[in-house]
Amino acid sequence: MMKLPESMEGKTVLIAGSAGFVPSHMAELYLKKGAKVHGLDNFITGSKSNIELLSKYENFTFTECNIYEGLPDFKDVKFDYILSLASPASPIDFKIIPLEIMRVNSEGTMKLLELAKDHGARFLEASTSEVYGDPEIHPQVESYVGHVNPIGPRSCYDEAKRYAEAITMTYKTKYNVDTRIIRIFNTYGPRMRPDDGRVIPNFVNQVLKGDDITIYGDGSQTRSFCYVSDLVNAIDHVLMLGDHMPYNIGNPDEYTIKDCAALILDSLGGKSELSFSELPKDDPKRRRPDISRVMKLGYLPKVTFAEGLVATSEYFKSLM
Repeated sequence: MMKLPESMEGKTVLIAGSAGFVPSHMAELYLKKGAKVHGLDNFITGSKSNIELLSKYENFTFTECNIYEGLPDFKDVKFDYILSLASPASPIDFKIIPLEIMRVNSEGTMKLLELAKDHGARFLEASTSEVYGDPEIHPQVESYVGHVNPIGPRSCYDEAKRYAEAITMTYKTKYNVDTRIIRIFNTYGPRMRPDDGRVIPNFVNQVLKGDDITIYGDGSQTRSFCYVSDLVNAIDHVLMLGDHMPYNIGNPDEYTIKDCAALILDSLGGKSELSFSELPKDDPKRRRPDISRVMKLGYLPKVTFAEGLVATSEYFKSLM
């Protein structure tokens, strides 16, 4: 089996969205491996503290920009890898910045693909499990084409990512750009936004504050949670060792939302009660990745949910 390169010295990587949760971890991995990393972000959801952290590495440079409006002039740079990781991905963003989400995944993705074509760079599109919508098969496999509502409240993200996959595949078939597509399932860990609106930050912060845990629906819906270091490892495997067809990446361990709340209460020793609210429209009932394809590249998740919750909780405590 092929192995991941231990060193990235002599390589140059562009990471769009580098101020964000997952992209900042991705940038740090390649900086530690010796690559030159250039980050792009407009801080619409990203954190300037993540850029400050990355700027401690001498091989990191950063440009603030909206990638859908235009990219910097890179005439003096030759990129080996371009990672399209710029899209906001939190449910709270779908109502607030839907057009920005659609533009970054359409116009922004195309601009990055054009750059990859011009530089002869390998391109990675970070898609999402949301392309499966509220899935009718379980677990979800990459060949499943999804069950998505194109005019629903989540469509600005779901359909934008489906478009991003389509244009990525088009650049592969029309221009022979060396492309990768990943479909990211629920991820958690340090550097998440406290007001992210997703399950883990919501529950952890409610327990830390002594508030009730808000569960939407009856809590029987399921999710599969992947710790960020495992996700970054999976992305690295696909970028370096994968092919152009989509890869599910995440952790296939599946929990109901009620079980997730119980685990967080147990981990933090909290005394919060459960509070139930109406389930949002089009919220997926079950979500679990089949990761057989990425496992063939040598990837396996290593961090247990309990271990990851401890590290994530400590991070949120540090922000309070």
